[in-house]
Amino acid sequence: MNFPIHEIFSDTIQGEGYYSGVPADFIRLYGCPVGCWFCDTGYQEGGPYYQKQITKNNKSLDELLDWVKSPLVVLTGGEPMIHKNLPLLCDELLKMGKIVSVETSGSYWQEVSDQVWVTLSPKEHISPKFPVLDNYWKRANEFKLVVFDGTELDYYKPRLEQFKGLKYLSPEYESKESDKIAIDLLLQNKDFRISIQKHKYLNLR
Repeated sequence: MNFPIHEIFSDTIQGEGYYSGVPADFIRLYGCPVGCWFCDTGYQEGGPYYQKQITKNNKSLDELLDWVKSPLVVLTGGEPMIHKNLPLLCDELLKMGKIVSVETSGSYWQEVSDQVWVTLSPKEHISPKFPVLDNYWKRANEFKLVVFDGTELDYYKPRLEQFKGLKYLSPEYESKESDKIAIDLLLQNKDFRISIQKHKYLNLR
């Protein structure tokens, strides 16, 4: 069984959310159809990496399990939930005693173990063709919203009223104006927390 890999890297930390600061391995699974304009992994508007599979980067389940070394393994992309074998990868990592985190836009659903930490980072306000599925408002452990101009939160507020997980505002790293916007939003919505990208400030991947 092979998994299409965009990239894997370690010797870093999870820079955001609940597990911020924890040593982590990252497995970026290949492909994402959502097409966010700010995507840093090449999937804008479906992107060349989504249109043509990079088979040379396929890795077997055993290869991935042999590679991991950190206490936390973050499965991201792209959009990891488009891969049908994702639940199996999660289960095997959990058997190794790893903390497993999946970061998703919420547009695709897979049943993963309740022990898996699910981060919902929605992009529906950018790509309305890819709405957040209802399951995630009950299943996700945390909600992380990238803040650009401050209007993003209004889009999700009605559905966040019943959301029981942690809620984070993440200022867009390249825009210093977004820092102030995120703080202003935080002061108006005190059930949220600020999540900055610590790894970037520490010059880590």
